[in-house]
Amino acid sequence: MKTLELSKKYKDYVIEMRRTIHRHPEPGTQEFKTAELIRGELDKMGIPYEAKFVTGTVATIKGNNPGKTVALRADIDALTLDDRTGVDYASEIPGMNHACGHDTHAAMLLGAAKILNEMKDEINGTVKLFFQPAEEVGVGARGMIADGCMEGVDNVFAIHIASGAELGKVGSGAGGRMASADRFIINVTGRGGHGAAPHQCVDAVYIASKIVVALQEIVSRELDPVVPAVVTCGTINGGSRWNIVANEAVIEGTTRCFAPEVRDMLEEAIGRIAKNVAEAYRGTAELDYQRLVAPTVNTAESVDLIEETVKQLLGNGAFFESPAQMGGEDAGEYFAVAPEGGALANLGSRNPNRPETQWPHHHPNFNVDEDAFEIGSALYAQYAINYLNK
Repeated sequence: MKTLELSKKYKDYVIEMRRTIHRHPEPGTQEFKTAELIRGELDKMGIPYEAKFVTGTVATIKGNNPGKTVALRADIDALTLDDRTGVDYASEIPGMNHACGHDTHAAMLLGAAKILNEMKDEINGTVKLFFQPAEEVGVGARGMIADGCMEGVDNVFAIHIASGAELGKVGSGAGGRMASADRFIINVTGRGGHGAAPHQCVDAVYIASKIVVALQEIVSRELDPVVPAVVTCGTINGGSRWNIVANEAVIEGTTRCFAPEVRDMLEEAIGRIAKNVAEAYRGTAELDYQRLVAPTVNTAESVDLIEETVKQLLGNGAFFESPAQMGGEDAGEYFAVAPEGGALANLGSRNPNRPETQWPHHHPNFNVDEDAFEIGSALYAQYAINYLNK
């Protein structure tokens, strides 16, 4: 296919872009150099764009024929994590690393931009390219939407590189594929004092410990056993010295689920349990519940189009049904707004013959097989063409 041929043509370009972005990772809402690079490349291609939500960019490619509008989304932010890959394009910023693969997403979408820009005569409608910031901190998609990026957009397609899937395979599935990702902070207050006189005190660390244990019973005792959900307490901090009873303690954690009603229930239950447990031990607890990322729910029609596109590009057997997972991904915010929904595809990047591609996401050794890029750029472009021309 023409998209695959052009993707092969631009493979080295995409690799160069990916490695450049990888060397200069930036945290969410601070991707200034990354945005400058992306916009500079779009200028070279003659593709118009608008700045959106701090460091976001929305480019527009109009086909030579009228039609609907489809958006292709890539995220661009990095993680606060050391880079231990040892490659010559390793991160040059201490403590920052593209260990989730967003550098690959941005580069592949730039490759797709080149492909689509050469195929305007075969496009019935308009393609928008979303280079989105701040996915890792859960505010990027909502910020882009609030800034008007979805005006006139009918459908949205996103790709996520997947170290858990084999090179040459692409996965997706209808319905909830990735969970909501919310954060909770519980501030516990007691009454501090001398460690030798606990009877004169209200131990905030002890209360926080009781709350952590009690929260584990939400999933096991308050939810239907067939409904997936997670409540994780990631940190508990309190106290200033070994012989002082803590006056305050803070618990931080996350919840994951797929249904809006379960999300509501988790917030209510955490607040209720924290308050009542604290009061039972003569203290107080206040909940700060932050709704960061909604569930990613793929529409069936979009998944069917992904499968059809993958078969066109790679043949039968390349597409697989990807399982639901509890990781969060804010691409679902776009799908929920688009009149014809959208979907996320998982692009395999694990090569059994290359040990460096075996590491999981968010690991300091995370890396990918760059042969996946020509598939990703072609998939972005061909999905858009197929959607607009169907």
